[in-house]
Amino acid sequence: METRFPLNRADALLRLRSFVPKAGSAYGRLRNRDEGPGGHEHVSRLSAALRRRLLSEEEVIRAVLAHHDLPAAEKFVSEVFWRSYWKGWLEQRPSVWQDYCAALAAVHVRLEDTPELQMRHAAAVEGRTGIDYFDARIAELVETGYLHNWARMQVASIWIFTLNLPWELGAAFFFERLIDADPASNTLSWRWVAGLHTAGKVYLANPERIRAMTDGRFSPKGLAPAAVIPADSISTPLPSAVRPVRSPDEAAPTLLLLTPEDLSMEEIPQMRSLSVRAIAFLEGGNGWDGTALADGVERACLAWPDATLLGAANPETVLDVAAASGCRQVTTAFLPVGPVADALLPALADRPGRDIAFAEYLREWDRRTWPHCRKGFFALREKIPQILQGWRD
Repeated sequence: METRFPLNRADALLRLRSFVPKAGSAYGRLRNRDEGPGGHEHVSRLSAALRRRLLSEEEVIRAVLAHHDLPAAEKFVSEVFWRSYWKGWLEQRPSVWQDYCAALAAVHVRLEDTPELQMRHAAAVEGRTGIDYFDARIAELVETGYLHNWARMQVASIWIFTLNLPWELGAAFFFERLIDADPASNTLSWRWVAGLHTAGKVYLANPERIRAMTDGRFSPKGLAPAAVIPADSISTPLPSAVRPVRSPDEAAPTLLLLTPEDLSMEEIPQMRSLSVRAIAFLEGGNGWDGTALADGVERACLAWPDATLLGAANPETVLDVAAASGCRQVTTAFLPVGPVADALLPALADRPGRDIAFAEYLREWDRRTWPHCRKGFFALREKIPQILQGWRD
């Protein structure tokens, strides 16, 4: 039986194969239709697998372009590149994530001190606003962990412009509950809807459009007719270089550290050549991560059968555990901006006199796409044929 939102690699591959025939012109026509819980037949439903790289972007696009030419599949291919765009944009402006975390903490203080805001926030997160579409989508999110991407934009817009709630609280609410919660895609999408990503460009939910995209099932009343862009506590710096990393040493006895950021490392030829002596994984993060982590750990143990499975890693002691296991380096996939990097990088940063190296593997997909993510998405979109051609060569 097909899993609707797969959280293991085998199910994700099945989902990909069943979706590929729909990834061409049909996707372009039907992708924005919001069919609600049990629906979503016109989109891939692979976002949770892609977010954790149970499948890679390359695998998905290879499968689609083996069935459709690029013009026919352009809409779907662009959606995959949107995920890379958000990651690359934030990677070159990491202070935006830190500023968001600080702004969210400040908003929580204001929430505790403002009973009226508490009441409005509670009505929103409990789906008691009286706005039929919004309340139904909140219920779907809480029940299933998923919302169609188009629905996410409507909910975020209503949250910000109609309910006049801080966007940071909405982003945090989504991040806690989405099965595919990604720090870059989630945070920056909320800023984009609010008019803070591209200065002055907002996304305003339209009741007629909602009625059309839901086949008349919803007719929301009282939506804001105009957008008042909220004050932004987050400055948008100029892009900087992506954080440099040390590449893995193939000859060094290695502790392979798995995180929810990349759970198909055994599929990378350069990683398979490592001398992996031990395997550990980082727990925590989004509540959906456990299933995907278990699958990733199982596959890693099959790929490196002589390695010792050490279990869950404590960031503060992982270097000591590596040394005790006879390892000379800890290797993981690149840690993009977000909670996982916040937990691991301070503990694993280079220190004078340390004899255990910390290495990260940055996928070639990211090396090729991120340099084009310094401005708006369309600067990346123009490069898609070139990126794909270079990858095929």
